[in-house]
Amino acid sequence: MSPDSTAAALPSPAELPDNAAFWQGAREGRLLLKYCDACGKPHWYPRVLCPFCMGATHWKEACGRGAIYSFSVTRRAGPAPFCIAYVTLDEGVTLMTHIVGCDLDTVRIGQRVQLQFSPTENGAPVPTFTLA
Repeated sequence: MSPDSTAAALPSPAELPDNAAFWQGAREGRLLLKYCDACGKPHWYPRVLCPFCMGATHWKEACGRGAIYSFSVTRRAGPAPFCIAYVTLDEGVTLMTHIVGCDLDTVRIGQRVQLQFSPTENGAPVPTFTLA
């Protein structure tokens, strides 16, 4: 199978006041995570209050590297196959994303991945990952 070419742009994200910094970071090629001011833990999905201790939070750039925790390749839902995955970042948080730019038959649990941003229909690019 040939490498995935991501035939169509992904749907545009909903940009709201509480996630505007995240999408601005994405436009700049930076993946931002929320960290707690009190306990210091990162968390995903970004929230105003820490889900662990309810402390205030701040944005901090992630390294953009991680490992595939779980994945599913879908071959019948559209014009091109795609891979949805849970990726655990080196910072410790796990997020749902797409694996792109590779032969989907070679994707495996535990593989190292590297961040890249994929275009959307008419909004900010979204974080996706490719095999490292």
